[in-house]
Amino acid sequence: MNRPSLLRGVASAAIVAALLSPASSLAAKGDHDPTPKRAWSFDGPLGHFDLASVQRGYAVYAQVCSNCHGMEHVHFGDLRGMGLNDHQAEAVAESHTVPDGVEGKTRPATLDDAFPTPPVAQGLTPGAVIPPDQSRLALVYPGGPDRIYALLTGYGPPPAGVTEAKDTFYNRFALGRTIAMPPPLHDGSVVYADGTQATLDQEARDVTTFLAWVAQPHLDERRRVGVRVTLYLLFLGCLLFILKRRVWSNVH
Repeated sequence: MNRPSLLRGVASAAIVAALLSPASSLAAKGDHDPTPKRAWSFDGPLGHFDLASVQRGYAVYAQVCSNCHGMEHVHFGDLRGMGLNDHQAEAVAESHTVPDGVEGKTRPATLDDAFPTPPVAQGLTPGAVIPPDQSRLALVYPGGPDRIYALLTGYGPPPAGVTEAKDTFYNRFALGRTIAMPPPLHDGSVVYADGTQATLDQEARDVTTFLAWVAQPHLDERRRVGVRVTLYLLFLGCLLFILKRRVWSNVH
C-alpha cells in the first residue's frame, strides 16, 4: 500500500471513530445493546453474495445514503462485479457528474471515475458532522455487517427519563445509545426495480449486503479459488497415497 492510500485509510478509520464517539450525556455509560447475530448469504468459507440483494442495496445507497456518504475508493466500473453489463454500468456512471479538472467545470462520469463525494462528506457543510466514507465501512465498523444492520433498524423513542442531546437521535445500538445521524430508512424509502417490497427490514438487509460486497468485491472469487485449490490438493494427496502403496506393495 502506498503512503497516500495508507493515510486515507487512517483518516477513514479516524472519521468512523469520531462518529462512534458519544454525542450526549447518555455516552457516559459508554454502552449499547448487544448486536444480534444475523444470517448472511456471504457468511462462512462457502458463503456467496446474493447479487440481487447487492443490486437492491445499491439502489438504497444511490437513493438515500449517497446524499451524505461517499465511496471514494469505489469506481463505477466496479459495478460490473455485481452483475451489471458494460452498458448498464456506463448508464449509471453518466447519471453522475464529476470535476473536469478545471475549476468549476464538471462532466458526466465514466467507468474509470470514482463515486463522487457529497459536500457534507467533504466537510463543506458548516456545523454538520462529517459522515464516514462507505467504501470499506463493513470492514472497519466495529461489529461489521451485523452492527450496520442493527444500527439502521435500532432507532426508536428513548426510554422514560432519558433525553437526547440537541441534534442527536436515540438508537439502542449506537455507542452511548445516541447518534447524530437521523433515521435514514423507513418503509418505502426506495423503489426497487425488481418489484421487491421496500420495507425497512428489506432496505437495511440489502444496503448492508451491498456495503459488505463493496468492502470485499472479490471475496466470492477468492473463495472459489480456495475451494478449487483444496480439492486439487486432496486429489493430489490421494494419488500420492495410492502411488506409495503400489511402490511399496512388494516390500516385506
